[in-house]
Amino acid sequence: MADRRRFATTRWSLVLAAGRPEQPEAARALEELCAQYWHPVYAYARRRGNSAEDARDLTQGFFADMLEKGSLVRADPQRGRFRTFLLAAMKNHVAGQWRRGQALKRGGGFELLQLDFDSGEISYQATSANELSPEAAYDRRWALDILDQALKELRDEYRQTGNEDVFDALAPSVAADPGALPYADLAKQLERSQGALRTAASRLRARWRERVVRLVTETVDTPADLEDELRALIDALDGSL
Repeated sequence: MADRRRFATTRWSLVLAAGRPEQPEAARALEELCAQYWHPVYAYARRRGNSAEDARDLTQGFFADMLEKGSLVRADPQRGRFRTFLLAAMKNHVAGQWRRGQALKRGGGFELLQLDFDSGEISYQATSANELSPEAAYDRRWALDILDQALKELRDEYRQTGNEDVFDALAPSVAADPGALPYADLAKQLERSQGALRTAASRLRARWRERVVRLVTETVDTPADLEDELRALIDALDGSL
């Protein structure tokens, strides 16, 4: 029971709140979930052969339906991963649109979510998603969003301690960015030794991984699910983390 309580954390709380449309906090909770998960949903819609515009409409309509129909009430943290539940729900949504042969829903009576689809399309194109199946594109975008969120949280932490310049200098190399500067150049830029920077980079990488694990923990219910989800994340990134 202690393990299960430990895993019943922030994101599942959001899911459960969003699944109760009669409650005033449901719209806010769904909005937060959309912000966290719309990139993978959009990537899946694009890889199904939809244009960027149609993928936008499918994504908007999907989350609108979730609130209007209370679909999230069926989500259960004891039944596993929210990511898997969301993908299955999106598949049903897309299939339903096709079966009815109707025009894609453009928000309906639901206020359109304020999502930056232009940046979403750029991210989609930049991740080589065109080479993946729709399901693999969904998983890859989910994994990249987890990494990005972990880095953003760390940047805030470094900023609060006055070390934002160190983070900005080291993050590209830690994230294996091909445009990262060599340590020799960074040492001159920051007026630190290469050895000190390599140590700082190692610590940053370790803390990044800790953040990734914590974020994934918030989306599962048991330690076994966590192990499976971390393996899925690494597989979605072609085995690199």
